[in-house]
Amino acid sequence: MRILVNGDWHEVQARDLAGALAELGYVGAVIATAVNGEFVPQDRRAGLSLKGGERIEVLAPMQGG
Repeated sequence: MRILVNGDWHEVQARDLAGALAELGYVGAVIATAVNGEFVPQDRRAGLSLKGGERIEVLAPMQGG
């Protein structure tokens, strides 16, 4: 299926958010996620089904001062 991740289109085989993130190389990464503008906590990623055309945002925390 084709999904939009951080503004770029990707083809993934996974049907849920956790699987799509794994395919895209985010395994073990500390990230925040949103699907179509809605925050998705880590414990809900595996249960969140995706459809083609979904807009996913992946954000990594930044340190600074």
